[in-house]
Amino acid sequence: MEQSHLELLKHWHQCAGKILNTDGAGLSDMDIIQFQALLMDNGADLFRAFKQGDMTVILSGLVNLSYSAMSAAALSGGQGDIFSTTVDWRHDGLIISIIRSLSKQIAACASGQAEDYAALYVLCKKLARDFLNADFDKSFQRVHQAKMQDRHFPASRHISMPDLSDCLFE
Repeated sequence: MEQSHLELLKHWHQCAGKILNTDGAGLSDMDIIQFQALLMDNGADLFRAFKQGDMTVILSGLVNLSYSAMSAAALSGGQGDIFSTTVDWRHDGLIISIIRSLSKQIAACASGQAEDYAALYVLCKKLARDFLNADFDKSFQRVHQAKMQDRHFPASRHISMPDLSDCLFE
C-alpha cells in the first residue's frame, strides 16, 4: 500500500505544478527546512493528541504526520524501494517510548533523504495499526481526499481533518 500512497502524492505534486526530483539530487535546502518545520508542527500536534488521550485525534495526528512525510518522499523522487527500511519501535505500552521514537525519526528527516521520510511514514503506519488497532489505509485515503477537496498543498496542516472514528477497530 505504501507504493500507492507514494503515487497518490507524486500525482498531487504534479497537479500542483511541483517538479518532482528524478535525478537523485534530493530536496533543496529550503524544501528540507519547509518539510522539517511541517513535520515538527505535525509532531507537536500529535503529542498534544497523546496528552488529550482521544484515540481518534491520535489517529488523525499519526496519519497527518505520515502524509507530510510521504509528501516529502514523493517530492524528493523517492521510489518504491524506500520502504525496505525498518523502524525502531516495540510495543512496551508506554506512551513515552512512542514519543521518543517519533521524535527521533522526525529529527532524522532533517537529512532530506527519501528513506528517512519513508521510515517516519512506516513508523506512523505501524503505530496506527499495532498501537491503535486502526485501519491506516482507509484513514490515509480519507485524509488525502480531504486535502484534495480543500485544494491544499499535500503537506499543509491547515485543513479540516475528516472524522476517522470508524477507522478504529474496537
